[in-house]
Amino acid sequence: MTQNKSLAQYICELREKAGLSIQGLSKKTAIPIEILEDIEAGKDLFLPATLRQKIAKGLKVNPSDIKEYERIMLDNYDNISEKYIETVKKAIIEGETENLRCPICSSKLNTRIVKLLDLENNIALHPKAQCSKCSFQIK
Repeated sequence: MTQNKSLAQYICELREKAGLSIQGLSKKTAIPIEILEDIEAGKDLFLPATLRQKIAKGLKVNPSDIKEYERIMLDNYDNISEKYIETVKKAIIEGETENLRCPICSSKLNTRIVKLLDLENNIALHPKAQCSKCSFQIK
């Protein structure tokens, strides 16, 4: 097992080895294509047990093999300092996003700012980031 491979990369690799398109896996597992696309895009880091079991059955692997990649991502997140996260958030707010890199795989971070209203109807800025290659994200 490769320590730097994400859950998304692992599922995509298994699907391709099985000779299935994402539509084919959707039909084989009765999982909506949108859910599989989100998984392969790295939007989902952890899968519900029933979903993991359906995917594992469709790809002919043990569900625990898939769960192992979920654990790897959790371990990777545990090693990321809160200080780093706050530095990235500050850079996003200040518009300095050109050189922001993922702490897990060093790929470029896709960033955005969500404007929300607080309890007093003041605008609150919430920086968000998602890695372009792995499942790292700041919500």
